[in-house]
Amino acid sequence: MGAEVSSVTDLSGDLAGTYRRTESSGSTVDPAAVDADLAAVLRDGYVILPDLLTPQELRDIRDSTAELLNLQGRNNFEGHATQRIYSVLNKTRSCDRIASHPRVLALLDRLLMPNYLLSMLQVINILPGESAQMLHTDDGFYPLPRPRAALSAATIWAIDDFTAENGATDIVLGSHEWGDILPGDSAERQPVIMSAGSCVFFVGTLWHGGGANRTDAARLAVTAQYCEPWLRPQEAFTLSTPHDIVRTVDEDIRRMLGYSIHPPFIGQVDGMHPKRLLDNDPEGA
Repeated sequence: MGAEVSSVTDLSGDLAGTYRRTESSGSTVDPAAVDADLAAVLRDGYVILPDLLTPQELRDIRDSTAELLNLQGRNNFEGHATQRIYSVLNKTRSCDRIASHPRVLALLDRLLMPNYLLSMLQVINILPGESAQMLHTDDGFYPLPRPRAALSAATIWAIDDFTAENGATDIVLGSHEWGDILPGDSAERQPVIMSAGSCVFFVGTLWHGGGANRTDAARLAVTAQYCEPWLRPQEAFTLSTPHDIVRTVDEDIRRMLGYSIHPPFIGQVDGMHPKRLLDNDPEGA
């Protein structure tokens, strides 16, 4: 962070010298497609992005996570008949494509401030017999009153087809614009029906929850959540992710893990850009 400063307004820019802010791969997406996606999100609180993963990518995710799905939820929010995998980046590379898909980053580039962060990456497998999850918002734990702009956004990716019967995510249409209103039992839950390989993108102020699985088969999904760069993410990635893995992932994920700066100084390490940790760590600690 060695750029010269001539006024207070300069502090809102990129002061880094060696490690300047990089453009996300969202810049490669057709702007017209992003405009349409964004219009739907602003209107409804969510948008379905169909068929973003190939059959091979879906097989890789299923194969690499199958043996890791050995823990079930500890409470009714996690789901007593729902399996979850945390710290996914440390366990498989198969979900990297989900964390940094250009179509998703293109939306995040417009909704959040530069150098937004990955807040959570998690595999969720809803087993037969699971009941509907309580409705919630993903940025409700940030104590700022509503109505307000979303502080975060999330994706839920269908690794299996999402149906009304097998636990598809339920949303409450338009609830992203609500004030301090809690949805009652009569809130209209609408299942997000989509094919495997698709994802639903929604802002953090939208009320939603996992649906009940009334079938005899599990419903596998992956969720990636993101937040403003000045907020604390749900997962402490800079603590949990070893440097050798940080070097392996793509630049978009590396930046979203916290190897970036929110101007002027948020995220610095010993007064320097955090990427220097990767240069000065020969043992890969």
